[in-house]
Amino acid sequence: FPTENPAQIGRGYVAITILDINDNAPEFAMEYETTVCENAQPGQVIQKISAVDKDDPPNGHQFYFSLTAEAANNHNFTLQDNKGK
Repeated sequence: FPTENPAQIGRGYVAITILDINDNAPEFAMEYETTVCENAQPGQVIQKISAVDKDDPPNGHQFYFSLTAEAANNHNFTLQDNKGK
């Protein structure tokens, strides 16, 4: 109910901070299409991949990649983390 009594009116300042939290999902840095030659040598690097996140914080994100359970059981392929190098 509106009041006409100034003793019942209060004023104050409110600071509102809007946090922009993860509204963009990580994605691959580019579209990858990888092929493996039948004479590829054991230990040969066949593809390097990277990801980006448009919500990138000042110190950057640490991404982790993993093989599916099906691929992890296939000892013909491995995944190596190069620690951003």
